[in-house]
Amino acid sequence: IDMSPGLMRMLFTFLSMGVMFLSVILILLARNRLKGFLRNFTTIIAYGLMIFSGLLVFVFVLMGPTS
Repeated sequence: IDMSPGLMRMLFTFLSMGVMFLSVILILLARNRLKGFLRNFTTIIAYGLMIFSGLLVFVFVLMGPTS
């Protein structure tokens, strides 16, 4: 598939938002359902995903529009 740079950025931004949604679900799961080591592990993974996807969205927004 041949995609324009703008379409590729939009795709990565939507994927980043999907990862953010997944991390919110994992955080809620860890807080309400899990205990012990699994709770801590899930929380660390979820916050790591949240930070990573936030940085991706930030970078793509700072890149500005394509020409």
